[in-house]
Amino acid sequence: MSRYEHDFQTMFADLEKQIAQIDNPRRRAILKNYRRHALLEVSGRYEELLSPDMTVEHPHYRIHEGGTSTILDGMAEVKAFYQSLVEANAVVMWVNNQDISVNDTGFSGELEFFEFVPEAMLGGETVFGSVQSGVPGEVYLLKRTLAFHWPYDERCRLIGEHVYEDIASREITKPDPADVISPARAAELLAPEIDKVLP
Repeated sequence: MSRYEHDFQTMFADLEKQIAQIDNPRRRAILKNYRRHALLEVSGRYEELLSPDMTVEHPHYRIHEGGTSTILDGMAEVKAFYQSLVEANAVVMWVNNQDISVNDTGFSGELEFFEFVPEAMLGGETVFGSVQSGVPGEVYLLKRTLAFHWPYDERCRLIGEHVYEDIASREITKPDPADVISPARAAELLAPEIDKVLP
């Protein structure tokens, strides 16, 4: 068993407590959407998170890493991005120390972000902008701090992701191969979390 499995499987325990303490139904719905979105993404089930009940028809993502911005405009580009992560075996990500503020238009925050990344994605200023389908090579553990803002529409559907990296926070380590969580194992671990019914 990977030493990271517990943190991976329970990454949203604090968020669930935050959701339980919020009386505003719209704000609860926004955070529940975020939680489900992230769990589906990390499980490789991106088609579900892009469904019309969770995401607007024309999403817009802005991912800022190092000195580079990756813009994904529209469903085709966003779907292709998620598909490329799956094909590159780069979907196993988790968060820690989330600090999230939610209001009626969406939520913002900062967190520690962990990801098992193929070696070929670590060569430049960007990581998400360097996704390559089917890349060979060793897997590394990338840790960094990200700030973000996710806006939502009147139906509590995701409009897009605005993500900003603190490049000075990047730490890259070579994990023991026994500690690398495979995409298949990630999907298995998170299936009960996705199916969990929150109050």
